Amino acid sequence: MNQYAPIHSSMSLRDLKNLIRSGEGLSLEFKRSISSPEKIAREIAAFANTHGGNLIIGVDDDRTIIGVESYHEQDFYLEQAARELCSPRLKYRMEVIPYNAREILLVYIEESEAKPVTVQNGTRDAVYIRMADQSVRASDEMAEVLRCESSDKGVTFHYGVNEQKLFRYLNEYPNITVEQYSSLADIKKKKASQILVDLTSLGVLRLVKKNQTDLFTLSI
Repeated sequence: MNQYAPIHSSMSLRDLKNLIRSGEGLSLEFKRSISSPEKIAREIAAFANTHGGNLIIGVDDDRTIIGVESYHEQDFYLEQAARELCSPRLKYRMEVIPYNAREILLVYIEESEAKPVTVQNGTRDAVYIRMADQSVRASDEMAEVLRCESSDKGVTFHYGVNEQKLFRYLNEYPNITVEQYSSLADIKKKKASQILVDLTSLGVLRLVKKNQTDLFTLSI
């Protein structure tokens, strides 16, 4: 059976409307329609890199249900995005819900076991994640955290002078950036980044984004 083949939905229109009323969020995104495989690839990759989620096609951002004339073109773009633009290939399940002689598509994207899922983006592949109700491009550090978390290789941690400086700083201040840590410890940015990524992968630190800036903070 083709894993991409649409199926008749078991969800009632009433249940779908209730889901739509909940609004967009970490695991829910609305699309009026899919205009290109490149744009939808970012959305489905972001879900796969986070916790999975639902994409509802045929619904405007203001929650107005519009529907699409036919799922065929939409499904073609989705399949192209999942198979050809995302690496590794993504799995999704599509359900078709009739609506006033049109159709609404409910697409579920599974969380990927192999992260990060990358999207073809010119000469350099990009990584996207979900943050609140948006799909955003991940930093190099976030992409590396995802890679470490899905790797079979364990992360080693050495508590040395550089780490001591980091924890003393974070005991006094709420967060630190890669650039700040590089300056604080007088080490190259690449090494500062790796230490922060390793500690985040171990659960000692948390990585959050604020105003397009990655901030590392103690997880406890």
